[in-house]
Amino acid sequence: MQNNLVRSVSEFNNELKLKGFNVFQIEDDSNATRFYSRKDFYKICLTTGRSIIHYADKSFEQEGTVLFFGNPHIPYSWETISTTYVGYTCLFSDAFLKKSDRSESLLQSPLFKIGGTPILHITEQQREFLSTIFRKMMEEQQTDYAYKDDLIRNYIQLIIHEALKLQPSENYNIHKNAGQRITSVFLELLERQFPIESTDRPLQLKTAQDYAKSLAVHVNYLNRSVKEVTGKSTTAHIAERVCSEAKALLQHTGWSIAQIAYALGFEYPTYFNNYFKRVTGTTPTSFRP
Repeated sequence: MQNNLVRSVSEFNNELKLKGFNVFQIEDDSNATRFYSRKDFYKICLTTGRSIIHYADKSFEQEGTVLFFGNPHIPYSWETISTTYVGYTCLFSDAFLKKSDRSESLLQSPLFKIGGTPILHITEQQREFLSTIFRKMMEEQQTDYAYKDDLIRNYIQLIIHEALKLQPSENYNIHKNAGQRITSVFLELLERQFPIESTDRPLQLKTAQDYAKSLAVHVNYLNRSVKEVTGKSTTAHIAERVCSEAKALLQHTGWSIAQIAYALGFEYPTYFNNYFKRVTGTTPTSFRP
């Protein structure tokens, strides 16, 4: 589609998308929140403190040092409990790491899978070693070295390999109700698809089947769980969120109806118009300011 448009996002997010990676020290970032699109970037954190990490359908309470691996396709959130919380964070896109021949298998490792082991307990000796790698990445990203991206990719892969040799943490607190668990994960994954920031990156997960596949569950199980917990179908939740985003795009961007339709995953504007009217009871043009 021609005439691609991009919605305004934070400067940090723009810089992150431009480079494909960023690494920073957490204690240096305590007074400022870095806003970025979590749906686009993998995350590796080395943190020391006390917190609760919610990852997909599991919650993990940790105290001490852990190494965490975040997948942009799997919902996660972080609750910091201790007053002192230090460490490092590295963010990188799929495209950035895939410039390496070996990256595909690493991203398919248990560290980044929904049923895998994204949280590892780290000893003091391991913390010192991994902290050195993070510091080297921080130093390297400030240089003008022509091959610094290759070097940073090697550092990321080294962290992943070190993690694959460790035993995963097993102190997970599983929610008692499986239906509530998968519903919570679905709703967060749905929200993770938004906001739509560019017309050349259309919505990827559009149907209940798409979400079930991403969550590694049968679509019937997902539909039944969501209906029992919320009283609404999976499809209804998706439709409401898509139309909510459509209203925001109609009111706050100069994109054409065709561009908005494409960005939201519709092949033709007429499909979008009919969908929007069926869900909202009115036409897209009525939401134009």
